[in-house]
Order: sequence, then C-alpha cells, then structure tokens
Amino acid sequence: MIHPRRAGPSEPSLWRDRDFSRLWAASTVSFFGSFITRTALPFAAILVLAAGPAEIALLRGLELAAGLAVGLFAGAWVDRLRRRPLMIGADLGRAVLLGSIPLAALGGLLGLPQLIAVAFFAAVLTTFFNVADRSYLPTIVPRERLIAANSALSASASAAEFAGFSASGFLIQLLTAPIAIAIDALSFVGSALVLATIRRPEPARPAVTEREPVLREIREGLRVVARSPILRALAVAHGSTHFLWGVFTTAYLLFAIREIGLGPAAIGLIAGIGGLGSLAGAAIASRVSRRLGLGRAMVLGLAGFTFGNLLIPLAPSGAVVVGAALLTAQQLIGDSAGTVSDVVQTSLTQSIVEGRVLGRVNATVGTVTALLQLAGTIAGGIVAEAFGLRAAMAVGVLGGLAGVAFVWFSPVRAIRDVTGQAPVGGAQGLVEELPLTE
Repeated sequence: MIHPRRAGPSEPSLWRDRDFSRLWAASTVSFFGSFITRTALPFAAILVLAAGPAEIALLRGLELAAGLAVGLFAGAWVDRLRRRPLMIGADLGRAVLLGSIPLAALGGLLGLPQLIAVAFFAAVLTTFFNVADRSYLPTIVPRERLIAANSALSASASAAEFAGFSASGFLIQLLTAPIAIAIDALSFVGSALVLATIRRPEPARPAVTEREPVLREIREGLRVVARSPILRALAVAHGSTHFLWGVFTTAYLLFAIREIGLGPAAIGLIAGIGGLGSLAGAAIASRVSRRLGLGRAMVLGLAGFTFGNLLIPLAPSGAVVVGAALLTAQQLIGDSAGTVSDVVQTSLTQSIVEGRVLGRVNATVGTVTALLQLAGTIAGGIVAEAFGLRAAMAVGVLGGLAGVAFVWFSPVRAIRDVTGQAPVGGAQGLVEELPLTE
C-alpha cells in the first residue's frame, strides 16, 4: 500500500519558498482583477453601449470560442518555450487590451466591436497563460507538495472571487464599468512584475532543430491523454462538471429571477458566498486527500459538487426565503466540493505527466472541458425552451453524475498518493501508469 507522506517537523513551510510565494502573489493579484472584469465587461456593453441579449451572448460566446480555437496550439507552444516569460507576455498583452477600453471610453470612442475584439484576444492570451501556469507550478514546487500548493492557489482564487464580485458592483457604480476594467489592466501589470522576480531556472526546452511540426506535437499530446486510463477519466470527469455548469449558466439567472423571485442584489450576494465555499474547499483539500487518498477524494468532490447543484431545481416557485437558502447551500456545498475535486485533478495531472508534454496534456483537458461546457450551454438552452428550466438543470445534474461514474470505474479511484513516483512520458507520447494499490 502506498501511504501519503506526512510533512515532518523539520520540513520548511511552503510559504518560505520565495519563488512559490511570488507565484502565489502574482496569481492572487491577477485573480482579483479578473473577477472585476468578468462583471464589468458585460456591464460596459449594457450600460455604455445599450447592448441586448444577443450582443452579450456574442461577447461570452467568442470568449469560449477563443479558448477552443487556440487551446491545443497553446499546449504545443507552452511545451516548446520557457513558461515564465510566456506568462509575463500574456499578462502584459492582456493589460494592453483591457487598458484600451477605459482610454476609448474617456475619448468617447468605445464601441461594441472593440469590446468584442478585446474579449476575444484577451481570452486567447488567457488560454496561453492558464496552460503555462498549470505546467509551470511543478518547476517551482516538489511533487509531494503539489496538493498543498494547488490548495493555496485555489484559496487565493476563492478569496479573490468573493472580494472581486463584492467590489465590482461598487466600483462600477462609483467609477463606471470602463474605469473598473482599468483596475484589471493594472492587476495584470502587477502580476507580470511579480512573475519577473522569480529566479528559479526552468528545464531546458527542446532546441529548434529538435522540434517536431506543431500538428504532430499536438497529436502527441492527444495520444498521451487517449492512451492513459487515468488521464482519460480525469479529462472526461472535469469536462462533465463543466457540462453541468454550462447548462446551469443558461438557466440559473432566469430560474432565480422568474421562478424564485430573487433580485439582482440578492443573486450577487449569493454568488459571492460561493467564494467562501471555494475557500473552505481549498482549506480542506489536503486533509481530505491524505485521509481518503487522492482518488476517493476526487470522487467525493465530484459527488458533492453534483449534489450541491441538485439543490437549485428543488427550490419551490415563489418561496423567496426557501429558494435563497437552497441557492446559498448550493454555493457552500457545491463550490467547496468542486474545489476539492479541481485541486486533486490538477495535482494528479501535474504529478504523473512528464514536464515535456505537460503543456499539451493540460491543453487537451482544457479543450475537452470547453467543448463539453459549450455542449451543456447549447443543451441547456434547447431543453429549457422545450421543457422548462427545471428540466434543463436535471440534464445538467446527469452530466455531473456521469463525471462521478467515470472516476469511480477508472484506475483513479484506487490512487492514494503519487509521492516517490518519477513523472514519466514515453517518446511516443505514452504515459506509463503508476502502480495502483489499495
């Protein structure tokens, strides 16, 4: 049996690692600004440009399309290049794009085409940043501490979610949406400056003469996931939770407003509570993983996420207090359990995949996730129109249950720990599975 290794009393705190602390600080600053813009960008379209539902759908749809368009290519380039400079470049690029919005607004030149272009190209850079970020962390943190490191990063994202969503409405009302977006632009500059202070060297990248054609490298990354039962289960499970989320993002606001009778302020407050739920999940992820093992911790996280979201369609129509209570419970239960699942999935992937192909594996998982989320969004709209909002959310819950089943009937469930196992990746893109014992 492989048991989790417990930190000894002489093991230095993760926070004493200056490079990790700087990576954490850069991520936290960036998270906070991003949550502000997630609210401010559609408000800029609505309040400044009088955009309607079709324009907002186009704005959001292009963000998702951008990730799908470049996701696999991002993985190939992340594995070709040093990851820290790529992250810095993506931060600075996003700062320039978002900074153009308040400048145009101050000059009376802001238009919907600019907002759409900024949303699309910022999403492209975000895709590159996210793939590089998840592939860069194992360079900074030893494998046996990846759970703790990902928990810390998830905790800061959760705190930023609560603070960012809470502050965004105030900033938009006080400063207008375009000026609030300027704060996000500054946050990306701050993130880039902090990342620039990290000095730990990265492993050497393949020489230009040793590189394969990009499409061949992309196929290699796809093969790594396709031929590994562990990675296949992780990818499909992660995508299934986003299928659920795609359905719920279509139906949630309409259900909360029309069926339950909640107003925008109450909905915003409940959404902010989700940040507290995610923070709780990040705080317990390491402990749950040690107690149950990585595989069972992920099953528990996926099941809790699905159960939490099941509470929403159970809310009775017109019962504002009961409905608000169930939606709040969903945020606390679903978000905390989902964070546990995300921490385990990310850490396990980083642990078992060789760094040479990690960028492409992360990009493949991200592409599967985006495709399933898009499918959920479309399915949610069709089912809601034909059978109602509750029926649509029931379809989403089925997606969450499918994720639980994929992990339960895969080798992932048997994994307790991966410490002491060397990351491997065959020359042909095969990942050799770790010994799995109960």
